[in-house]
Amino acid sequence: MVQVRLMTDRFHSFDEFWPFYLQEHTRSATRAVHVAGTWTAAIVLLAGVSIGPWWLVLMAPVTGYGCAWVSHLFIERNRPATFSYPAWSLRGDLRLAWLTVLGRLGPELRRHGLAGEQH
Repeated sequence: MVQVRLMTDRFHSFDEFWPFYLQEHTRSATRAVHVAGTWTAAIVLLAGVSIGPWWLVLMAPVTGYGCAWVSHLFIERNRPATFSYPAWSLRGDLRLAWLTVLGRLGPELRRHGLAGEQH
């Protein structure tokens, strides 16, 4: 059974935070928007650093967080963890995007008792 934690709980490691992160992203549409935003932000950042213009570097976080926050507001209908755990939330976004590309997100969700879309 999944242990539900509130955002007000203090996490002492990313390993403690990760199941909470997944709980906050139970809808597949939320995860899809997060993954698209994360990969788009990474591409924009790399383009800005490698070929310019410089303002693309500034647009990378706007792109990534903009997608994530919109999905929390309109799809998941919860408060983004970014505001309480900025570093771990970013790490969670990157891990979510990476597991998706590798095709390992489904097993990870099942491991935490979160298989399937929840409403």
